[in-house]
Amino acid sequence: MSKHAAPGRRRASAPATAPRPRASQASGRRAAVPVKSRSLGGAAQKVAIGAATSGLILTAALPTTAAVSEPPEDMQPTAVEEPVVTVDPNASVDFERAALSSAFDPDAKLRQVVVAAGSEVAAGAAKGTLATPLSSDLVQTSGFGYRVSPITGTAGELHRGQDFAAACGTEVTAAASGTVTEAGWHSFGGGNRIVVDHGNGVETTYNHLSALGVAVGATVERGDLLGASGSTGASTGCHLHFEVMVNGEVVDPLGWL
Repeated sequence: MSKHAAPGRRRASAPATAPRPRASQASGRRAAVPVKSRSLGGAAQKVAIGAATSGLILTAALPTTAAVSEPPEDMQPTAVEEPVVTVDPNASVDFERAALSSAFDPDAKLRQVVVAAGSEVAAGAAKGTLATPLSSDLVQTSGFGYRVSPITGTAGELHRGQDFAAACGTEVTAAASGTVTEAGWHSFGGGNRIVVDHGNGVETTYNHLSALGVAVGATVERGDLLGASGSTGASTGCHLHFEVMVNGEVVDPLGWL
């Protein structure tokens, strides 16, 4: 066969290829990779945000690794041996509740006041020296001083004591220790009346009683039963009219109770 190509045919030539870059050029360059512009899906965004947040939290929570120096030997805590206290199991121990006790002695204070009763008693000096004369709470119904008489309606009447509400038959007790000097009917409106002398010119009176429990000459102590409240004499209802007299002159009982 002849080496010449057959007429009408052309030999296909090999495609030209670009020369490969040298190693020195390839080492300093990196081919750019095209990135598709595409937004992340909802799930992918949540994963990315969660990972970022977790990383922040873990970073903030990591403890420091700074070295902690030991205190000097002279500042080291030393063990203190506590003393051993032994108590006799048969010993009796009493505790006084000082907060609930009081050193106030009304009888002693009353004695000091009555010694000075020959002169004018200073305001407040006698406060608390007399006990309440009723077994029930004191409820004032008419005070000491000038008032309109509930019996006659006349103005300017001197009310010589304190009236306290008390149902008929309520126990009436001695305001302090003393001697009964009167026990009977009082013709000037007091009804059944008891007078107790406490010494040095100080007296107390208990008026309008429904019953008398002591007689003249009896010695009574603070809180002893004298009688029962009532409405005898010049009275408009059951109550106790209580008086305090110093050297024969009436004073406001509230300054002594």
